[in-house]
Amino acid sequence: MPRFFCPTPLSTGDLLELPAGAARHVQVLRLQPGDSITLFNHGPLWETGATTGSPGGEFDATVTQMGRNAVHVQIGAHHLVEREAVRTVHLAVVMPANERMDWLVEKATELGVASIQPLMSERSVLRLAGERADKKVAHWQSVAVSACEQCGGNRVPRVLPVAPLAQWLRSLAPGNGQGADAARLLLSLREGSRSLRDWATDSATACTVFLSGPEGGLSAHEEAAAVACGFSAVSLGARVLRAETAALAALALLA
Repeated sequence: MPRFFCPTPLSTGDLLELPAGAARHVQVLRLQPGDSITLFNHGPLWETGATTGSPGGEFDATVTQMGRNAVHVQIGAHHLVEREAVRTVHLAVVMPANERMDWLVEKATELGVASIQPLMSERSVLRLAGERADKKVAHWQSVAVSACEQCGGNRVPRVLPVAPLAQWLRSLAPGNGQGADAARLLLSLREGSRSLRDWATDSATACTVFLSGPEGGLSAHEEAAAVACGFSAVSLGARVLRAETAALAALALLA
């Protein structure tokens, strides 16, 4: 059954005009009145809105009217089903270039990441600021929504504004969801780093902030700054993976 993110209040029995994004997807699929769809509304657009109290899970819905610019549905039964990762992982990643960041966001969403923090470091190839950065973040957020619709997740990860690594490290503080209650891990190429697989097996920590660098890793100065902020160095093993592959391999081990 087609699934759509609908960042509006949902309640069984209500008649609803779908938001533009969901309506467009319904029209592209050429659905007709009487067709069934699934809606979910727990995600970054919901959380930053004026209304709170999403019940989570997902809702059955039936298309009641198809217009040229509008789609109306009736909300059916609510199902309190979740398909999220057991461990909450906030991924902070130095952005890979070209289309690889799109791919990373898509796959990280499928693996159940809770949020994605795009970063710039000393060795960054991709550097963004101002309106260009805002447009990229909006695009990546839409990629995350589409991936969540496809994979069955009901919680769309938040893609945060692009930030320089040093600035982001300074911003970390207890109580922001990525603070003292979360384990902080740094993917490192240096010898002596603990195996991430071993850490994931031994640790019962429910929330993790995972920092992954660019091709070639973070500089020694940047790693030292991260360690000073409470990050522990971990490794994926003897092979050197591409930046986007390394971040996703880490998520797969932590999920």
